[in-house]
Amino acid sequence: MRIYDLIIKKRDGFELTTEEIKFFVDEYTKGTIEDYQVSALLMAIFLNKMNKRETVDLTYAMMNSGDTIDLSGIEGIKVDKHSTGGVGDTTTLVLAPLVSACGVPVAKMSGRGLGHTGGTLDKLEAIDGFSINVSIDDFIDHVNKHKVAVIGQTKNIAPADKKLYALRDVTATVDNLSLIAASIMSKKLAAGSDAIVLDVKVGSGAFMKDMEQAIALAKEMVDIGNEMNRETMAVITNMDQPLGFAIGNGLEVEEAILTLQNKGPEDLRELCITLGANMIVLGGEAKNFDEAKALIESKLESGEAFEKFKEFIASQEGNPAVADDFSLLPQSKHVVEIKSDKAGYVSAIKSDDIGIAAMMLGAGRESKDDVLDLSAGIMLKKKIGDKVSEGETVAVLYTNKEEKLEGAKERFLNNFHISNEAVTPEKLIKAVVTKDGVTYL
Repeated sequence: MRIYDLIIKKRDGFELTTEEIKFFVDEYTKGTIEDYQVSALLMAIFLNKMNKRETVDLTYAMMNSGDTIDLSGIEGIKVDKHSTGGVGDTTTLVLAPLVSACGVPVAKMSGRGLGHTGGTLDKLEAIDGFSINVSIDDFIDHVNKHKVAVIGQTKNIAPADKKLYALRDVTATVDNLSLIAASIMSKKLAAGSDAIVLDVKVGSGAFMKDMEQAIALAKEMVDIGNEMNRETMAVITNMDQPLGFAIGNGLEVEEAILTLQNKGPEDLRELCITLGANMIVLGGEAKNFDEAKALIESKLESGEAFEKFKEFIASQEGNPAVADDFSLLPQSKHVVEIKSDKAGYVSAIKSDDIGIAAMMLGAGRESKDDVLDLSAGIMLKKKIGDKVSEGETVAVLYTNKEEKLEGAKERFLNNFHISNEAVTPEKLIKAVVTKDGVTYL
């Protein structure tokens, strides 16, 4: 078998066989096929697309290009959650203790961030002492004992994806449904959970900018998961403005804790209840969504979810006192309020650019080697639809890099819009996608 023949075949619009897909993934991972040849094949796939069977085969080959994690030693149905990414996306920090408090084991492997803000691991490392470096055996023991653990992905999870994504990134072949879905699902499936809830973002701060794209991606991933005998469903959620008020690692930890105390932002609370309830149904701890939702709300109101958070942090060597004393989180030397120069109503918040402003302050990485300022970020004071008076504070900037303040402030103001007319924000939860179809909400 030759990669040259596969390039010709896909260039001319034909299907690749299961064996051919496995061949190019395996050999490229080993380094026996050149970048320029795989670049040509990726462009052929981008232009001529893959069908459902090819996409499943690609996911399977990528998943098996490295380690797959066996979580059979964990009691119960393990349910994973994945977000396609957004600004202020703090859900894992809330969901991990919340869902585990409801009896569903949460064994989560998370990554670091590249772009707007840090990833889940970066946020957790804003908590003094918290360790993400846990062996797989200890990881399983943690989950059996505490019902929850979050660690870093092993270096050899889906290595084919790392190589292929790096190549796609520089060859203009990122934006293809099959390639996106296979990239996401190969890592999720290799991580060993029994069921998966996907949070597919749509809007200005999301990879998918419109509903048609978001639904198509969700369907693709749900089909892949179910084809591989992992019960999988997706929730389509709005990212036309940041989720919650906090954008930045330490700031988002504080907001997650407030949410677990039943005092967090309404949109973050709503999303966590929705995702959590679906996880609990898949985990077998409730018969339907309404029953699961009631269970979650009871855990928030009783304080059990908040106590589970402290137990979770302590179990991984973090300081649980942070839950009661936010001054133990990283603190910024420079705190600057942004005030509105006019009265009106917040009409638009361009999430991606607001995220870039937070990154400029030190909350995110422009390259994988950048060192994060875990205290840095933006705290919004107003969201879409809110009334604003002239001179009122609309956001607060946090950083240890004073020289970054003016640029970040300018970026923020150019993308935070106030109009004279009242505006109604779009609904947060837009649709649910299962193996049975799409339900618009």
